[in-house]
Amino acid sequence: MSSLIVVILVGLYGAGAWKFWQGFERTNFQRSLLNRLSLSLLWPVLLVANKSYRRNFRKALKG
Repeated sequence: MSSLIVVILVGLYGAGAWKFWQGFERTNFQRSLLNRLSLSLLWPVLLVANKSYRRNFRKALKG
């Protein structure tokens, strides 16, 4: 049962990173590969901790 939960969480993490990566051009963040990569990989932490990131994350997911 716990392995199923881990698989689901990893899937959600990957889906969130992929959606943000695809919609990155709609955000206000500086357009660089390092910035895009780091913001895509750290999305769960930043989503909880940063109001500006939450707004930009929603922008990235729309479309």
